[in-house]
Amino acid sequence: MSPLKRNKLSKIRTQLDKLDNSLIKLIKKRTNLVKKVLALKEKKNQIVDQKRIKFILKNIRKKSLENNIDPKITQRIWKNMILSYIDFEKRNFKSK
Repeated sequence: MSPLKRNKLSKIRTQLDKLDNSLIKLIKKRTNLVKKVLALKEKKNQIVDQKRIKFILKNIRKKSLENNIDPKITQRIWKNMILSYIDFEKRNFKSK
């Protein structure tokens, strides 16, 4: 790789690192909201809401297409995020 390309790559990676830091802050905000939702759930079987999951994924697909983003990327990200938060809720559920 030429020095010019190496320099460009370094700058792009710096931008990606900054974006990752922003994403971490958003994930923290999302986690705090999920904690509030979890506090309202009375039974463990309320954690997984298939209707809500389908709605979210359909909406993400639509927004991805509108924004010219490959929907396979966003669908995979959101499915994994949803599964991660389901796991989080199950681990943190407290019977009432």
